[in-house]
Amino acid sequence: MRPNQHQFIAFAYVVREGSFSAAAARMGVTQSTITQHVGNLEKAVGTLLLRRGRDGVELTPAGQELYDLADRMVSLEAEVFERVEGFNAMKNGRLNVIANAPQPALKIISNFRQRFPDIQVNFGLYDWTTATGMLRNRLADVGLITDAPVSDMWERIFIEETQYVLYCPEDHPIAENDIASLRDMQSETLIVPEHGALTRRLLEECCRKNAIELKRIVTMTTFPLMYEAVLQGIGIAIFLRNSSLIDNSVAEVPIREMAQRHKTHLIATKDRVRLKLVAEFINSIA
Repeated sequence: MRPNQHQFIAFAYVVREGSFSAAAARMGVTQSTITQHVGNLEKAVGTLLLRRGRDGVELTPAGQELYDLADRMVSLEAEVFERVEGFNAMKNGRLNVIANAPQPALKIISNFRQRFPDIQVNFGLYDWTTATGMLRNRLADVGLITDAPVSDMWERIFIEETQYVLYCPEDHPIAENDIASLRDMQSETLIVPEHGALTRRLLEECCRKNAIELKRIVTMTTFPLMYEAVLQGIGIAIFLRNSSLIDNSVAEVPIREMAQRHKTHLIATKDRVRLKLVAEFINSIA
């Protein structure tokens, strides 16, 4: 039996939504219908496509290969719907946005939501490696990525250019300097993102290049947590300038060894850029 369009689309939504129940709710059908579609698709291709677990679903290698095609079908179906429905297509829908830093993603989401309040926007912060992997594997609609890799798969729309700075309390001795050195931080507790983050990789490269050893390291997952840790007096942190609109007596000091500029781009696969939902999100860039 040859697989059909309904099976491919059900499979794609299970991956997109993270579970069979969420896919059923998204498509407006019963969970048993989704389960049947995916099961029949697996029978048709002769192999397991998804592993079910407590934390949701995970693609098998065969599933990953097929998901790329299935998700393209979903995008094409959405494009056809938008052409037929016109502006009415923007009265409901869902957009999955990811980023490796909260700004400027939150500003763009705010602009978009003011224009299209009925669209559900899901936003997640991830380290650079995870975020780019999700975009490459079509697990998000839009990504805002610093130093985004070039790929024939997606469009890159320039957002802003910035640099890394040291975040420290305003009463910290380093805050009095116009510029800081990584050498000044060797005796400090330095808060850095986890392995896989662009910040962590660039920091380690600079330390190797300049023979600098940072011994007192605290690893945290996201910028908001790092920022809160600075406010709580745990240490000082390295991150991109203006990564938050929060201003609670924290200074941003440029770092001599990390003076290069870094560009943030909006990334979306080429077929999704054609969707009105994604195009309007791009138009929300201030």
